[in-house]
Amino acid sequence: MLKLKAQIFICRYVTSELETDVVVHVSDVKFYLHKFPLLSKSAHLQKLVSSINEGNSDEIPIHDIPGGSSAFEICAKFCYGMTVTLNAYNVIAVRCAAEYLEMNEIIEKGNLIYKVDVFLNSSIFRSWKDSIIVLQTTKSLLPLSEELKLISHCIDAIASRASIDVSKVDWSYTYNRKKIPEENENGNLIMNRTVPTDWWVEDLCELDIDFYKRVIVAIKNKGIVSNEVIGEALKAYAYKKLPGSGKTVIQHNEFLKFRSILDTVVWLLPVEKRTVSCSFLLKLLKAAISADSGETVKMELVKRIGQQLEEASVDDLLIRARDADVMVYDVDIVRKILERFTTKDLDGEIEIENGSEIQEISRKPGILSEASKLMVAKLVDGYLGEIARDTKLPLSLFIAIAEMVSGSSRPSHDGLYRAIDTYLKEHPGINKSERKKICKLMDTKKLSAEACMHAVQNERLPLRVVVQVLFFEQVRAAASSGSSTPDLPRAIKDLNSNSYGSSRSVTTNNEEDWDAVASSEELRALRGELAALRLGNGGESRTHNTDKAAIGKMKGLIMSRKIFSKIWSSKAENSGSDSSESLGSTNNDEAKGTPTRRGRHSVS
Repeated sequence: MLKLKAQIFICRYVTSELETDVVVHVSDVKFYLHKFPLLSKSAHLQKLVSSINEGNSDEIPIHDIPGGSSAFEICAKFCYGMTVTLNAYNVIAVRCAAEYLEMNEIIEKGNLIYKVDVFLNSSIFRSWKDSIIVLQTTKSLLPLSEELKLISHCIDAIASRASIDVSKVDWSYTYNRKKIPEENENGNLIMNRTVPTDWWVEDLCELDIDFYKRVIVAIKNKGIVSNEVIGEALKAYAYKKLPGSGKTVIQHNEFLKFRSILDTVVWLLPVEKRTVSCSFLLKLLKAAISADSGETVKMELVKRIGQQLEEASVDDLLIRARDADVMVYDVDIVRKILERFTTKDLDGEIEIENGSEIQEISRKPGILSEASKLMVAKLVDGYLGEIARDTKLPLSLFIAIAEMVSGSSRPSHDGLYRAIDTYLKEHPGINKSERKKICKLMDTKKLSAEACMHAVQNERLPLRVVVQVLFFEQVRAAASSGSSTPDLPRAIKDLNSNSYGSSRSVTTNNEEDWDAVASSEELRALRGELAALRLGNGGESRTHNTDKAAIGKMKGLIMSRKIFSKIWSSKAENSGSDSSESLGSTNNDEAKGTPTRRGRHSVS
């Protein structure tokens, strides 16, 4: 069965004593008009009337006029000399319709095109609000609105208004911000008349990304608005247009839209450093990863983040990986950020002198650069502590991140120790060699007393690390009591200098014993020695004899066969001119206190 769709027409009549002699069809509206008023103002209608006269018809179909029937109605009223109302919402449509109908000065002086242009320049483009509204209406009238330069005029008007001195700006300019109440000297609330430098940024968030880009470029080209304000504008736009500031997963059908917004915001970022916060840059990076942006955009953000990484927080760096089956967080992108931070030039700057000569100025490492290193080191330790919870994180990547920050940058290794301990806890299946590698990252000399106490009780650490911790805790205690550092065999000193059982320092029955996890029995013995040491140094009076007793306990612990007979060789071995005596010697002469051949290293 054939279904026919009935077309419903709306009719418009002109009240007149004369009978209408032409019918103009515009979309679904019929206008019953007179030829003479129309032909006196519109060259295009003159052509159309001529064509219908040849066909003996009084109907003129117009289906492609910009602005549709509403714009044509205003044009028709103007032809009849009626009063027409123009505003920010319809003026562009009327201007484009008048252009289509050729209502220009050639036909008649003071025609509609001229009248609309005067209204735009004298009223619309002088108003901040109206300029934004008008710009938004031009999109539905493309490409004619672009060809008539109406869009470029709108953009220039907006950029000019945004660039004027804030002292000349009144709150009536902006409609997205409210006046801020403040108290006067009498304690009464008054409206703050001070206009902030970024008063305009929220209003521009109403624009689509294409227009927004052109407006911001125009503002930047005028060179009056500061880069910091430009940065604030981009931040406000991104927060309004991007979902969840990079935390929400973007739906697949919105990828192109949000990717376009994101790429444009990144492209518009001022080239100067610190015009936007590091936290905002990292939010953009998270959004870029979610939207699967191109490598160019992501690497640009990585570069900018690396230039001000010390401003970031641990939460900022926790960037979710796109493929959660591989790892929870995108650790590789953070590694790239750290690479940018470590390679940035902090020691020199280029300076132009006398307008021509370029001279390299050497800048001594200052407080700021050292402070940046310290902050980033602390940041990395906290980040390691978080990603260590991921059971899918490979050890190689954990070590790579930890080594990005120089050990000298960390005044304390407590944070690094916590991260290592977390990794060991979440990855119980790693072997002895891997435990050795991860523990080699930290310096036991830089652990606090609290961290040392925890380490001595930590059954996840290799035995060598526990011994190192106890050793330096004993040394610290001896130093605090005014005693000299114990004169220990070179082997144990080398051990505690991260030599990790060098063949030139320590000879062992089995090197793997050093890297084995300490047993509960060994840890109890070590804790007992440490507790005894603390008790010995905690009294109100410390004598020289007490100091000797504490040192003796330490030496006795190191030489204790009960705990370390399986670690150190029972025989001394010479290894070149720097050879040291065996720490675990069970020579009967030594047991009896008989001096050895290298007596200055003997322990009794």
